[in-house]
Amino acid sequence: MSGPALTVGRGVIVEMARLAAFEVPGVLRVARGGPAFLAFFRGGPVRVRVRRDGVDVRLFVIARPGASLPGVAGQVRGAVAAAVERLLGLELRSVTVVVDGIGA
Repeated sequence: MSGPALTVGRGVIVEMARLAAFEVPGVLRVARGGPAFLAFFRGGPVRVRVRRDGVDVRLFVIARPGASLPGVAGQVRGAVAAAVERLLGLELRSVTVVVDGIGA
């Protein structure tokens, strides 16, 4: 007899990815860049796709001024992977980080 199965909702994955990305020092906000009135059309800053063989995550972040953008993207990728795989116990297929702006 195997242990109980765990089902994790998409909203939980989105929130864990958002919190993990926000913990990276070079990230000012987990958000889309550009005018606020376009936010409705562009969608949220964290997108999650759950498949049989794993989870795909796409995040949009606003970096802090002076931050190394490749460094920030790599740190966010690592933090999200750790949160999804270790804390939630899910198989991660991919993490795409889009630096969508530099904030003040």
